Amino acid sequence: MSFGTAASREVVRQLMDAGYEAVFVGGSVRDHLLGKEASDIDIATSAMPTEVKEVFSHTFDVGIQHGTVLVMMYGEPIEVTTYRTEGTYADHRRPDEVHFVRSLEEDLKRRDFTMNALALTLDGLCIDPFGGQEDIKKRLIRAVGNADDRFQEDALRIIRTVRFASTLGFAIEKDTANALKNNAPLIGHISVERIKTEMDKLFIGKYVERALTILVESNLHRELPLFPQEIGMLSACAPFSSPLHGWAAFMIVGKFNPQDLFKAYKLSNQDKQFLTAVSEAFQERLAGKFGTDQLYKYTESVLQITERIFHALYPNKEYMTIEELREMKGKLPIQSKEDLCINGKDLMEWTGQRGGKWLGEWLYRAERAVLYGQCINTSKHLKEWFLSEFKRQA
Repeated sequence: MSFGTAASREVVRQLMDAGYEAVFVGGSVRDHLLGKEASDIDIATSAMPTEVKEVFSHTFDVGIQHGTVLVMMYGEPIEVTTYRTEGTYADHRRPDEVHFVRSLEEDLKRRDFTMNALALTLDGLCIDPFGGQEDIKKRLIRAVGNADDRFQEDALRIIRTVRFASTLGFAIEKDTANALKNNAPLIGHISVERIKTEMDKLFIGKYVERALTILVESNLHRELPLFPQEIGMLSACAPFSSPLHGWAAFMIVGKFNPQDLFKAYKLSNQDKQFLTAVSEAFQERLAGKFGTDQLYKYTESVLQITERIFHALYPNKEYMTIEELREMKGKLPIQSKEDLCINGKDLMEWTGQRGGKWLGEWLYRAERAVLYGQCINTSKHLKEWFLSEFKRQA
């Protein structure tokens, strides 16, 4: 089975024809060995950035100071990065300096984990100087070289370790696990935005329960802006179908005010709207099973995760399945006010009155009448209902 896209293979081929080494590297190689579809294909080469630009006619300097050149091939953007080593990491996040080298092994030596320190040639030969293939077989996450050094160089690797445990289900090798715990305070050097991105990926991992346990056992949770105390309850809410569902459980189990969570993890406005809705829906769910009002007010996604969290926290209470929620919501006569077969213009025409606050009030009443089966949602039936009610209350 050939690796990569036609465009990426052609880039490697042209670099080799020009006399340089060129290989596929990183996570895409790992995924390939795991039998998964490789994405985010990266190419590393012995060619210096200026030499890469000489080989190809269409390039862009997207990160040339770090050795990366974007090559356009067959209309597809392909990242090509020169083999490099890195200097000290004063901020525990980015190297103070980068040195370009001609040695692939020197390049692989700077990478985080053995499973990611792999290279694949165009003809399918795997170059593996640090035992990454064996660790993949053993399902182990092992740092390249000294684990303390790797984490102190780039503290983001600490969170990435746990994220990989969630997405791959791998165990963490003993020395790497010890270094994870020893270097937990370095998380303070990571921006909240990067932490949030890694947590998003962690939440949708197949093995999220294992990853959450690792966060606590390694004391990493103490370094995060906010984290629920009841880790067992949070795990009970899993698996999550989306990052937002994970954050919703995180919020409810942690008893966090939505606004505090938004600030702590710098969530987006869209995230804010969803989690606020879940917070409100959960309070309503505590009062009893979802009824017509809740089924109409909240999206299917909000209802589903709220019900899942409720069942996890109160396993002995009656709950509704996803299928039941979907069926009940689908049977509502309308799903939103936009589905109503009349509008303000109709009301003005039927009454001969000018617009004003009264329009919104009567449209709301019409919406409720349809929702609760007091009127059929057709223009004819709504007109009859409206004129009767409007005359009665005149």
